[in-house]
Amino acid sequence: MEVSIIAIGDELLIGQVTDTNSGWIARHLSPLGWSVKSVRVIGDDSEEIFRAIDAAFAQTDIVLTTGGLGPTKDDITKPTLCRYFGGELVHSPEVEQNVLEVLAKRHLTINALTAAQAMVPSSCRVIQNRVGTAPIMWFEKEGKVLVAMPGVPFETEQMMESEVIPQLVKRFVVNEHIEHRTFVVIDYMESRLAMRLEDFERQIPPYIHLAYLPKPGIIRLRLSGQHRDAALLCAEMDRLSELLRDTLGSSIVASEDKPIAAIVGDMLRGRGLSLSTAESCTGGNVAHAITAIAGSSDYFNGSVVAYSNTVKQEVLGVPADVLAEHGAVSEHTVRAMAEGVARLMHTQCAIATSGVAGPGGGTPEKPVGTVWVAVKCGGRMEAECYHLPGTRDRVIDRATTNVLCKLLKLLRDCAVE
Repeated sequence: MEVSIIAIGDELLIGQVTDTNSGWIARHLSPLGWSVKSVRVIGDDSEEIFRAIDAAFAQTDIVLTTGGLGPTKDDITKPTLCRYFGGELVHSPEVEQNVLEVLAKRHLTINALTAAQAMVPSSCRVIQNRVGTAPIMWFEKEGKVLVAMPGVPFETEQMMESEVIPQLVKRFVVNEHIEHRTFVVIDYMESRLAMRLEDFERQIPPYIHLAYLPKPGIIRLRLSGQHRDAALLCAEMDRLSELLRDTLGSSIVASEDKPIAAIVGDMLRGRGLSLSTAESCTGGNVAHAITAIAGSSDYFNGSVVAYSNTVKQEVLGVPADVLAEHGAVSEHTVRAMAEGVARLMHTQCAIATSGVAGPGGGTPEKPVGTVWVAVKCGGRMEAECYHLPGTRDRVIDRATTNVLCKLLKLLRDCAVE
């Protein structure tokens, strides 16, 4: 099945808000074998909305809209949907009751604007939004479906997952079995990996597709198959998965789509190891990535954001002569930081970062984007210098991924008692 998405809102067009809903929807429809045919971003303009719906229905039988359902006067999507599908805005006691329940959970009371959320087109079937006040509306016309959803991402995500996707799958039955397998690969650049897998790709049947999904420092390989014979498809996916493991060996660090911090966490937990971080230029971003994973308290003890040399010296024990001779952004300093935080936090493993994230602060010897990292596992420690391009945020994010990948490789390759 193919789906069209229409993201509605003036705030999207002026860059005040980024449309994250469309990407989320595409990612969650893909495992069903469904694909997004087009994404249109339009403003709060009735004629534009009307034309966008027409154009979307000309391409696909399913149209999903996000945004434009708020209680303010600039949100004119509901009247436009009445004009397109017929009917009129009518008061729904069920929607009003849902709004009251949602507001009560937030310790808020209803006002005239939120009360107006209970006005819905008579031509739609309402799906109650259990996490927000804007109702989800399901329209059908000549065998085609439009589902109008709020623009607030967490509302769209939760209601898509719990209500909208299951109802769409039931309404549009696909008589083919779908299989996906995802592998996380390190040690390769995308071009070198593609060369390594040339023979493997020649063995893939036409009903299975291999996708390369690169991120900084890692590549996800996704096998996607679709066939009427479920047993045949499953057997072939098993064969290809085993062949891929034989081809890439230990460079495959996970057989499911997981963040690198989660893969590191699994290895630490499996080996009964603990971790701490000492961060300068990354400002706690490494610790954030680690603690964003549920259950990270099993292996993560804590972090020191040692932004100043005083903290590096007085808390982590970096010798003053090391800082004076080599500077904060140096191999000697990150090695001392890693040793210091492991000692302070009583952990077998440690990560340290120090660098110049920019946009200022660079020198000819250490330009913006220079980042030194160190990783420690037991008695073994490795350090490396990266030269990372881009904005401050990009340098911090890339340094975070790189140091986690470096720890992952060290954990993979060494024994720690």
